[in-house]
Amino acid sequence: MEILISNASNKPIYAQIASQIQDAILSGELPEGAPLPSIRSLANDLHISVITTKRAYADLEEAGFIDTVQGKGSFVAGGNKELLREGRLKRVEEIMAQAVAEAEAANISVAELHSILDALSE
Repeated sequence: MEILISNASNKPIYAQIASQIQDAILSGELPEGAPLPSIRSLANDLHISVITTKRAYADLEEAGFIDTVQGKGSFVAGGNKELLREGRLKRVEEIMAQAVAEAEAANISVAELHSILDALSE
């Protein structure tokens, strides 16, 4: 997993890190139980403060995406399939909202949009 930090982004660096790790978990790129880089290691790799990576990991842990074991590190949380499903559902909703906006801009009706979705799901 590669984390990319953008100085041009309006999101704080810790939020960019947390978002990318969360996306990797939701997509299955990081499976349940997978170890994450140590806070210090990630900070060194990204050339950022340890405090920043610690904040990202704290946010992920608070949201239930990772578990941290003192002296062992941080791991992708297991057993919370409903949380992962909700995350994926939210992601699908965001993508569909974007598709609806694009359809409106292209003067595509809701009925046509439904037809496109039906065709894609087959």
